[in-house]
Amino acid sequence: MDKTIKFKLEGDRDSQIKVMLAQVYESLAEKGYNPVNQIVGYLLSEDPAYITTYNNARNIIMKIDRYELLQSLIKEYLGIETTEE
Repeated sequence: MDKTIKFKLEGDRDSQIKVMLAQVYESLAEKGYNPVNQIVGYLLSEDPAYITTYNNARNIIMKIDRYELLQSLIKEYLGIETTEE
């Protein structure tokens, strides 16, 4: 009895995630890292060591559920504003 798990986010949460991810991105850039590569490494591995501790970036990204982050990124990329049920 396989069931598909549905993830549902509120629009406000997407905005919070965007702000938090921007903070992490900025911190990585300021330390001289390639922010996109570092964030992708974190998402694929779940290893927080990909994210610098500078400006509390590691703690910030760890407050975001990875599934929420991925969903938010896909919605932003595709220009989708609401979550389908």
